[in-house]
Amino acid sequence: MRDMLLIALFAFLGAAAAGLLGALALRALRHRSLVVALTVVSTVAVTAMFSGTLAVAWAMFLSRHDLFVVTTVVAMAAVVSLATALLLGRWVAARSDALTRATRSFGDGGSFTAPDGGLLAEPAELAALTRELAATSEKLAASRDRERALETSRRELVAWISHDLRTPLAGLRALSEALEDGMVADTGRSLRQMRTEVERLNSMVGDLFELSRIHAGALALAPHRVSVPELVDEALAGADPLARQSGVRLVGTAVAPLPVEVDPREMTRVLGNLLINAIRRTPADGTVAVAAHRRDAGEDGYDGGAGPGGPGGGTVVLSVTDGCGGIPEEDLPRVFETGWRGTHARTPPGAGLGLAIVRGIVEAHRGTAAVRNVSGGCCFELTLPLAAPAAPVPAS
Repeated sequence: MRDMLLIALFAFLGAAAAGLLGALALRALRHRSLVVALTVVSTVAVTAMFSGTLAVAWAMFLSRHDLFVVTTVVAMAAVVSLATALLLGRWVAARSDALTRATRSFGDGGSFTAPDGGLLAEPAELAALTRELAATSEKLAASRDRERALETSRRELVAWISHDLRTPLAGLRALSEALEDGMVADTGRSLRQMRTEVERLNSMVGDLFELSRIHAGALALAPHRVSVPELVDEALAGADPLARQSGVRLVGTAVAPLPVEVDPREMTRVLGNLLINAIRRTPADGTVAVAAHRRDAGEDGYDGGAGPGGPGGGTVVLSVTDGCGGIPEEDLPRVFETGWRGTHARTPPGAGLGLAIVRGIVEAHRGTAAVRNVSGGCCFELTLPLAAPAAPVPAS
């Protein structure tokens, strides 16, 4: 027992001395490459084993031949271990350099391409890093695409504003100069025209202000529980004069009595914008229909979402269907973009701001806005979370 304790003590002292020297070497070389660090670690392991073995051998072995044999075996093991450490270090360093070069493409607007692993598979840590870099590359590419789309949308919005503001401003200038020169016979009519143009300008400025609040995330909502038929009735009442003037029938009979938690003023504006667009592009004797139904989890691929009623609570789908004849398929993905206006004659007016505001308000309510073509026209669909069940009133 005493001999075993002495062997353990001598082995520990020899290995501890080598480990201490290795720790000092690692600290001094901590800013060097991975190859150097792996070489130092391997050297420490081999030296610790070698030192412990020699310490035990000097204390316990009496034969010089046995001491020589042990020393030779340990030396050969040291050579193989150092060679393996150098090979591993150079391979890992090469993989790291390849990842570094591949990552540099991010700043140049390129995409990340994982380097070829060669004959050996890369370590799990480097493989995980490669996957994360690839995912980050995809996110950056999507972000660049969104940025380019937003820049294009801004240019179109500026062009649209400069064009559409010039017309009422030119009319106001001409009317004011005519009034100033006394060239107007019917002053009241001219003043009414000027008021109409001013109201048009005011509407444009209001839409721009509303859109800027939406984009800045500063849209203040006051949501509370409201019935969908109430929202539809109010929107239909507001659009009824324009529908009568245009000879268009408004239909809102297929509206299910469903509750939603929204800001009534903002959602009424959303429905009003859609109804006005639909009425203007529906020919006389045509029909604009408003409908609402519930969509449960699993229906049409819907997964339930996470609305106020909790996961799987379902949604309310509000739709406005017109008789405009349809929107070109290539224009459908851009209908809700800011500042975009379709060149096709059947593209609904107001797509520059009105429909962008619609989407912004709906998304602020954690909903979505979409459009699709139907027979004879198009259908705008607003998907909103279904309100949570009302709490029961306690008995008095």
